[in-house]
Amino acid sequence: MGVFTFVLRNSGGDWFAKQHSGDIEASADSTFALQRKLIQAALAVDSSGGVQSSYSPVSPTSAVFQVIVGGAAVVARVGGAAAAGGAAPAEAAPAAEKKKEEKVEESDEEDYGGLSLFDDE
Repeated sequence: MGVFTFVLRNSGGDWFAKQHSGDIEASADSTFALQRKLIQAALAVDSSGGVQSSYSPVSPTSAVFQVIVGGAAVVARVGGAAAAGGAAPAEAAPAAEKKKEEKVEESDEEDYGGLSLFDDE
């Protein structure tokens, strides 16, 4: 699995990227085009599997872009059971939902000085 992290900067309307810990660099006229180039560059170094990426703007002229090649597969849940996992995560979900419902009920009991949304006056 390869993890590639890039710092992106805009200068004069063009976007430039430099790998945080490595030698990969690229430039393009848009962040989208630059992301495509960076994914291709990462795949040229490590083509061991699927590709995931994330783009996080930091300011209007800078961003962080990360490419993960060959990471773990995403597990989908179908009908409350894990498609590629065991039954343990599915059993934990109802307990978490119950705790969430309890928190909602507690917040519904706030005192608004005798006022209610359902009062006629």
